[in-house]
Amino acid sequence: MKRIVISAIVVAGVVAGSAMHAAAQPAKVLYEPGLGDFMTAIQIRHAKLWFAGKANNWALAAYEVDEIKEGLEDVTSRHPTFEEIPVAELIKTIIDPKIEQLEKAVETKSSNQFTAAFDGLTEGCNSCHAKAGKPFIRIQRPSAPPFSNQNFAPPK
Repeated sequence: MKRIVISAIVVAGVVAGSAMHAAAQPAKVLYEPGLGDFMTAIQIRHAKLWFAGKANNWALAAYEVDEIKEGLEDVTSRHPTFEEIPVAELIKTIIDPKIEQLEKAVETKSSNQFTAAFDGLTEGCNSCHAKAGKPFIRIQRPSAPPFSNQNFAPPK
């Protein structure tokens, strides 16, 4: 019986000590993605969008457009200005109209409209980068899929 009581006291002491040690630790800082992190994710979506559209996989193309929009919304809410550049305003005036054109092209399932709208978005990205003082960031049509393990063809 003595052993059980001593064991219980030792366990209680260890638990209490662990709790006090944990409480004494500083709070962990959560990771906050930077503007470049969001833009890299959007660039991947841009590439995937191209291959979805070229494969006439309109469901995947619509999904990628939505994902690009979500990424841009995150940029607008978390980085409305960056280095005194009005990022949210640039997105609203330059990129949003290009996204609307892409949505229409995907909705109509027109390869020709898609290509024109995709190129318009790409031009918009480059225009936005130039206005943000980053003309060296130039986006283009991708020449190879960003992932070798994704099939961009529509399901059968």
